[in-house]
Amino acid sequence: MAVTADEFKEAMRVWASGVCVVTTQSEKYGLQGMTVTAFSSVSVEPPQILVCLNDSAETGEGIVESQFFAVNVLTADQQDTSNQFAGGSSQQQRFENVSWKPGITGAPVLNDSLLSLECKIIERVRAGTHWIVIGEVQASEVRSGEPLLYFNGAYRQIS
Repeated sequence: MAVTADEFKEAMRVWASGVCVVTTQSEKYGLQGMTVTAFSSVSVEPPQILVCLNDSAETGEGIVESQFFAVNVLTADQQDTSNQFAGGSSQQQRFENVSWKPGITGAPVLNDSLLSLECKIIERVRAGTHWIVIGEVQASEVRSGEPLLYFNGAYRQIS
């Protein structure tokens, strides 16, 4: 028998992870973005990553329409950006006061993030309440800084 949802959430709280903002831009939905912690590399050759998106997240619809998205790994100084993209505000409000530019794929790239990876969807896999979106990396920008981490229900920094 599987653990309960509450037991699973409690267990996953002690998994430290980086904090990312996944962004896209599509004709129908416009600019969209959301904060995620479920992000991982998949393959080096070809370069592929994955992100997990709740099936109720409206950003997922834009990603499917455009077929492109960017994963922006946040710096330790971007806790406010993480909160802004975490929900509770309109998509337009999420991009306010955030420096960004359209990437080569059209997906918004956050200028102050530690890393930005622009990706083309190559596969989507349904898993419970989420979609696992696998993307092939089309462009990358690496910047200097320290990552923003999330652990045990709070933001953390490398010290």
